[in-house]
Amino acid sequence: MSDAATARSGQRVAATVALTAGAAARLLAVLDRDGEEARIIGGAVRNALLGEPLGDFDIATTAQPDEVIHRTEAAGFKAVPTGIDHGTLTVVIDGRPFEVTTLREDVETFGRKATVRFGRDWKADAERRDFTMNALSVTADGTLHDYVGGLDDLRDRRVRFIGDPATRIAEDYLRILRFFRFHAAYGEGALDAAGLHACIAARAGLDRLSRERVRMEVIKLLVARGAEPVLWTMAETGLLLAVLGGVPLITTFAAMQEREAVLGLAPDAIRRLGALAVLVTEDAERLWQRLRLANAEYKRLMAMGEGWWRVTPHDGERSARVLLYRLGPQSFADRVLMGWAHADAYASDADWRALATLPQRWTAPAFPLKAADFIARGVAKGPALGAAMRAAEAAWIAAGFPAGTAVLARIADTTAAAATG
Repeated sequence: MSDAATARSGQRVAATVALTAGAAARLLAVLDRDGEEARIIGGAVRNALLGEPLGDFDIATTAQPDEVIHRTEAAGFKAVPTGIDHGTLTVVIDGRPFEVTTLREDVETFGRKATVRFGRDWKADAERRDFTMNALSVTADGTLHDYVGGLDDLRDRRVRFIGDPATRIAEDYLRILRFFRFHAAYGEGALDAAGLHACIAARAGLDRLSRERVRMEVIKLLVARGAEPVLWTMAETGLLLAVLGGVPLITTFAAMQEREAVLGLAPDAIRRLGALAVLVTEDAERLWQRLRLANAEYKRLMAMGEGWWRVTPHDGERSARVLLYRLGPQSFADRVLMGWAHADAYASDADWRALATLPQRWTAPAFPLKAADFIARGVAKGPALGAAMRAAEAAWIAAGFPAGTAVLARIADTTAAAATG
């Protein structure tokens, strides 16, 4: 064995040992005995071998769902039937969830509504999964099993469908988006040609998917390390237009990535979605409906699409403080980064950076005057009181957010007098 191969083997052993420790080991010990077998399978195995964060653990077992419930509850674990018709339960150990699924074979497939039967054939179970790198499994003793060439594809950072790509896609059209998302997250170089061709040919199937499932994949894709080149490919093949319902702005998306990196910000899917697909508030409305965005996500996109073109560092910090006060820290950061991503300025531009980092240097104060301050000055409750408070707030902002008692009293006196005179 070569030194490189020996090193890879050592890394593989270390990865599989890490997988089969702790709570996972306790669950495997319960399921992997008395004539039944259980293995860790899928994403956790893939990520362990790549040195990525492990994320969720999926367990496959030959034990039928009723037996899984019996064994896990007898061991003091909690079993939740989250998808029992398809043989899936969630087993919770010390607050940590593990998805446990009985081995199965598809008898008849029509999208997500497949007729399945439970089985005991690990190879058949592997062959019904989506990508080769997701079909690797590890037994309780750390033995790694690969029935479909996943290790070679993992080594080459190649995302490849298992068997015929068109067949895999027809089983669930969400696999079109997963193909691109997994390549953005784990792949390198060109996308697998056979897989790409099958995705293009089957793109009409995207219309059959629930918007919530599409949203989930889009959100994950946008924060993947290789998102930009994948988005270009999706745009060139017409797939991105089909997903977003509008012309994508990939250059602006790339600029947003750069600005996040310069500022040391974590990738933000909604901010990146705004850069990719929002120019005006109507775009935010479209995405809200098309992707079934959460209300908070929709409000962020609306704030980004409203007036980003008026944001500039050349107006000075005084104007920036007013904007920060009006918008709050998150919406301020979103809108500034949106303006910067569209601007004819580099990611290293010092003025834009100073504007974007204003919330780190200055915290907007709360308006210190209260309704009681104006009532005490003779302003009656009702519309006049509201108008007086709005006028006082505007005067306070114009004065630079003063905190001194004397200045505040003068503002209150002036606005109250105008309201009662």
